[in-house]
Amino acid sequence: MPDSPDKPETEARASKSADKVLKRSSNPKPRKKKRTPRPAGPTPQWYKYLMFGLMIVGLLWIIAFYITQGLFPVPAIGNWNILIGFGIAIIGFLMTLRWRG
Repeated sequence: MPDSPDKPETEARASKSADKVLKRSSNPKPRKKKRTPRPAGPTPQWYKYLMFGLMIVGLLWIIAFYITQGLFPVPAIGNWNILIGFGIAIIGFLMTLRWRG
């Protein structure tokens, strides 16, 4: 279609779209560098021992508080022993989120 009557219209559209492209490229957005993911290996052995150890220590803390009727592990803080035991155990449970077997 070399002799098409719509040729001036298409040229006008093409120049408008070229202007849009130039406007976009003149104000580039800063691009974030993509981080290359490291190959995820297994978690170190000590991590697993610490994780399960914290869960068990927290459970034993609470059991000791109930069995001794508040005389052990720390009698001065009373019922706060339950919160301490749960806190220790929860730290162990939160560590499971980063554990890779």
